[in-house]
Amino acid sequence: MKLVVVSAGLSTPSSTRLLADRLTAATLTAATLTAATPTAATLAPAGPAHPDLDVHVVEVRELATDIAQHFTTGFPPARLAAALDAVAAADALIAVTPVFAGSYSGLFKSFFDLLDKDALTGTPMLLGATGGTARHSLVTEHALRPLFSYLRALVLPTAVYAASEDWGGEGLAGRITRAGTELARFLTPAPHPAAPASASASAPDVDTTAAVAAPRSPTGAITSLPSTAAATLTPFAERLAALGVQ
Repeated sequence: MKLVVVSAGLSTPSSTRLLADRLTAATLTAATLTAATPTAATLAPAGPAHPDLDVHVVEVRELATDIAQHFTTGFPPARLAAALDAVAAADALIAVTPVFAGSYSGLFKSFFDLLDKDALTGTPMLLGATGGTARHSLVTEHALRPLFSYLRALVLPTAVYAASEDWGGEGLAGRITRAGTELARFLTPAPHPAAPASASASAPDVDTTAAVAAPRSPTGAITSLPSTAAATLTPFAERLAALGVQ
């Protein structure tokens, strides 16, 4: 399965990338993953890995020139095309943006504007945002959630916003863990359905066989009356006369 992480942070180091890494680590941990060799070169260094999970991180900052070129020429450069293909092929997605002017960044929006409108349909998605003040904490609800609901992604209930004062606090860690747990449910293979018992699977359907072989009424409906009984049916008027009903 493929977990793709889109981080739109602009600086290095970036609090947006840090939040994306912690959400990734929480998701992998919640999926009962143990530390192993990372499967992607860009995997967060502190995050555990899963042998059956391919984690790929897209740094939108590195694609800024390619995004502008795509808008002006109509054709994506190879690196941008690969990133868009990775997002479209994801089994689950984490998207984190810094907050500018009370909403997602323009570069973050531009990247998803280039994505096919049906690419995220039904994709489980975890949202995150970072900002300098807690006053923007609802940006995930009034900006990010409507955007990805429009793209028909399966946006998870818990979105994580981290203001500057949140880092290191217990409240942020709890929200990250809860959000990662929600996303991990979509990355755990569903158990195979129990195979039917061999005896019941091979046994003939006696009820159906008997019903098909049963006599049919003039309209074709299956009746439980034997053919001999059907030949001796008494008209309703005669039955009323026999009862003396006028």
